[in-house]
Amino acid sequence: MSEQQITDAAQSVERPEKGMNEWGQALLALVTVGGLAFLLLSGTFQQKASEPEPAACDASDGTRPSKPVSGMQLCTALNRADLPMLLGTPDEYAMNASGKETSSNWADGTKTVTPEAEIQLATYSVKLSTSEDDTPVAEMTGFLGKSAQNTVIGGHPAVLYSDRTIALQFNFGGGKVDSGPGGIARSLVVAKNAEDGGGFYEVTIWRQDDVVPDDFALLRVAETVLPTVPGWVSG
Repeated sequence: MSEQQITDAAQSVERPEKGMNEWGQALLALVTVGGLAFLLLSGTFQQKASEPEPAACDASDGTRPSKPVSGMQLCTALNRADLPMLLGTPDEYAMNASGKETSSNWADGTKTVTPEAEIQLATYSVKLSTSEDDTPVAEMTGFLGKSAQNTVIGGHPAVLYSDRTIALQFNFGGGKVDSGPGGIARSLVVAKNAEDGGGFYEVTIWRQDDVVPDDFALLRVAETVLPTVPGWVSG
């Protein structure tokens, strides 16, 4: 094939390409979560001839820590040996693992830092982020779309919802950029404590083949990973 899809987490990380030439294309997916937006990049990787080693967490955004949790800490929690099993793809492994922190400056002069981590496997990509937003999670269904459903994860209020990504195709030979509908990402927003007193974690999964992700896989990841994240308060 002359076209391949490439996945990344809204960051520039150098990776080997598989079968790419000047007519290769990249898929850039943008998913909006309430007032937050994040970039999703999907595709394939060149595998080693020998038995591959799962990727270790890479601090691509420097060593500056966030409070109370850093992107590297989120990556360490998410990059579990049993993550492929939780996703229902036990024969796969972490092809890419990274932690980063993004800053936002607001009109009132305040600045927020959002720690996030992403793990990529052959079938799924998984993203974990955290926010100090004081909006109660139980009240988020009103602006997360018609698909939003209230649920509970580990005794914490949560909202399950989906969104369609926007795909941008880059023709490296002709310099054109075309856009169109992408795949579906499924997400869980989970309150940091059972009282829903402010702050939340968000776990998102999407597939490289644009098939709708398995909700049970998302729930397994959230229920297993979140209790290991710094700042989680048992319900």
